[in-house]
Amino acid sequence: MAYVINKDECVGCGACAGTCPVEAISEQDGVCVIDQDTCLGCGACTEACPTGAIVEA
Repeated sequence: MAYVINKDECVGCGACAGTCPVEAISEQDGVCVIDQDTCLGCGACTEACPTGAIVEA
């Protein structure tokens, strides 16, 4: 299952992007976003997010 980032909770720190094995996460307008077509659903990003902004889609 793919993941999404709640933009209201994301602080744009980029911690999640560094853990994504397929580089599916990028920063846009001060928050991170996940490319749903690239995301493997591994969940590595959820553990790295300090605000808990990443949830299952």
